[in-house]
Amino acid sequence: MATEVKIPAMGESISSGILAAWHVKDGDYVKKEQILYELETDKITSEGAAEVAGVISIKVMADEEAVTGQVVAL
Repeated sequence: MATEVKIPAMGESISSGILAAWHVKDGDYVKKEQILYELETDKITSEGAAEVAGVISIKVMADEEAVTGQVVAL
C-alpha cells in the first residue's frame, strides 16, 4: 500500500502555498526522513520529509499551488 505525502497544516491563517521545489525526482528511491520538497507561503518556507522509505511518485509539480491536506506524492 502506498503512503501519501500530504501538505501538513501550518497554522490557522495558512491554507495553501506554492510547492517551490522538489529535492527528489519522480521514481527516485527515498529514505525515511529525507527532505522531499519545499513549500513557500506568504509567511514561511517549510520542508516536507519522507515518513517512510520507498519509491516516490510525484503528483504535483514544482511551482504549482498546493492546499493543506492535499496529496502531492505517493
